[in-house]
Amino acid sequence: MLVVLAAGLGSRFGGGKQIALLPNINRTIMELSIEDAYKAGIREVVLVINGQIKAVVEQDILPRLPTQMQITLVEQSISQVPKQFASYAVPRQKPWGTGHALLCAKAQINKPAIVITADDYYGPKAYQQMVEHFQRHPDNMAMVAYPLVKTLSQLGGVNRGICQLNGSKLTSVKEYTDICQTTQGIVGRYKGQQQRLPASALASMTFWGITPELLDSLELGFEEFLRNYDNGVKKEYYLPNCIEQCIVSRNMDLIVYSAEDHWYGVTFKEELAAVAGKINEQR
Repeated sequence: MLVVLAAGLGSRFGGGKQIALLPNINRTIMELSIEDAYKAGIREVVLVINGQIKAVVEQDILPRLPTQMQITLVEQSISQVPKQFASYAVPRQKPWGTGHALLCAKAQINKPAIVITADDYYGPKAYQQMVEHFQRHPDNMAMVAYPLVKTLSQLGGVNRGICQLNGSKLTSVKEYTDICQTTQGIVGRYKGQQQRLPASALASMTFWGITPELLDSLELGFEEFLRNYDNGVKKEYYLPNCIEQCIVSRNMDLIVYSAEDHWYGVTFKEELAAVAGKINEQR
C-alpha cells in the first residue's frame, strides 16, 4: 500500500504544486511516484488531499493512473480534530501538518504502507527497497534516506533532517539549516553553529515504511499536541517528530536504507522545468 500526502497548500509555490504538470512530461510528480510504486508491485494507493484540488484530481489525474491501481481519496480538513478541541480549528487556515494528514487516513491503513509526499520524486528503486523490506520484516518500520549530496540545491542553502544511526537503525533526526556545497565541502548549521557534513550523511526526505500500529500513536500524539497548542495558528503536527517519539517512547526499531536514486523536489514554480529534466534523465 502507498499513502501519498497531497493536502498541502503550497504557499511558497503559489498554489497546488501537487497538481502542477512537469514541462515536457505533462504529468505531476505524484503520478510518476504512483507509477514507480505500481512497477514495484503495489496495487493500493490512498491519496490524502485538500478539498481545493479534489476536482482536478478526480477529473484529470485519476484517469491517467494505471487502471489496475485501486485509488482511495481521503480529504484532510482543519475541522478534523477531537470534539473537545473544535474551537482551535475556527481561526486556523493552514492544515495541521503531515502527522495529521496521515492520521486522516487511519481507517484505510490496515497493512504495512509506504508514506510519501506528493511533491517529492524519490526514484523507482526506493519503492523496490521498501517492498523488499516488508517482505523480510513485515512488523518493522523503515525509511529510505538519501545521501546528502544527492539532495542539495544549486539555488542556495537547504534544510535537511540528518539521520543519526545505531548500525542500520534510526535513533534520531537532527535538523540542519542552510546546507550547501562550498570549496571546503558540505557545510550546514545545527543550533546556530556551522558544521562540516559528510556527503554520505543520510537525509530524511519523507519516505517512510510504516505499520498500522503507528496510527494509534499518532492519534494519542495529536491529542497531546492540541493540549499544548496555545492557539498558535501556524504550529503543525509533523510526522517525523511523531515517528521519532515512537522510537524513543515505545522502543520501536526503524531500519534505514540508503537510497540508490537521486531525490528531486519542488518548492518554487521556477524549479519545475529543471526538475522535469532531471527526472527524465533518471527514468
